[in-house]
Amino acid sequence: MAKKVTITIDDDILAFIDRKAASVGDTPNRSSYINSVLAKHRRTVLEAEMIAALKEDAKNPEYQAEIAAWDSVAGDGIE
Repeated sequence: MAKKVTITIDDDILAFIDRKAASVGDTPNRSSYINSVLAKHRRTVLEAEMIAALKEDAKNPEYQAEIAAWDSVAGDGIE
């Protein structure tokens, strides 16, 4: 589902968006271009957040002990 919103963008940024949108598809589409750029940025941000969380988990001795406890019971004999 998509929502229509109104935003304010500097003239030079809008010109850049228009140029890039025109170079991407058959019909220039600002919304499509902006959506694709923001979707890529969101993935990058989420990946960085997950990596940071995993690094924190790796430093947490309580979490590591919990993982070790689960690892000892997780074996189901399937190789």
